[in-house]
Amino acid sequence: MPITFKRFAAIDFETADYGRDSACSVSIVIAEKGKISEQKSFLIRPPRRDFIFSYLHGIYWEDVAKQPGFADLWPKIKKHLDKVEFIAAHNASFDRGVLHACCAMTGAVPPDVEYLCTMKLARRLWGVYPTKLSDVCRYFGIPLKHHDAKSDAIACAKIVLEALEKGIPADSFLGKKLFATKALRHEENKSLSSFVSWWLKDRKQWRAYRPYRRKLFLWCRKV
Repeated sequence: MPITFKRFAAIDFETADYGRDSACSVSIVIAEKGKISEQKSFLIRPPRRDFIFSYLHGIYWEDVAKQPGFADLWPKIKKHLDKVEFIAAHNASFDRGVLHACCAMTGAVPPDVEYLCTMKLARRLWGVYPTKLSDVCRYFGIPLKHHDAKSDAIACAKIVLEALEKGIPADSFLGKKLFATKALRHEENKSLSSFVSWWLKDRKQWRAYRPYRRKLFLWCRKV
């Protein structure tokens, strides 16, 4: 039998720097009864002025300096995520990590729902490789302005709807490999965001930390 979901959300974050707590834009798309019913986007003032990824999303500090921070926006964001059966994102571990890091930073409680990864969905159900969002959208003929939060979230929702419309069996669609784990522990996110904040704030101190001076640290970004 085809699976049906009454309501799910697709979400996409853009970040200013390597810190998962540096969200500068978010878009949430709600799908109900097999079609997109609602979309909302917000610019967010991140906790630091340094923007590293402006070349990807085109957002600069000047664009968000007078925008509300995550703490002020959270009630509006949470409102759109209430009563969804799951949250979909492309490379869900990234967007889930951003949401939870921002919640940890502000003392907010993130929604306790599953996160469906459309990157894994495309690989497992259709054998799409490579699985960057642009590649998956090309496969389905979905219009995309990559790294625009609104366009990315809409595309993500359409990928999920594509699976639903084709009546993918529930055991395939809901396989554990397609879902990221639920909530990250606040302590883990807090530690990561605090470390990155420290590093960005005082690079001289970082350079002086000799045991790691010549080592390279990499953070995973969305694809």
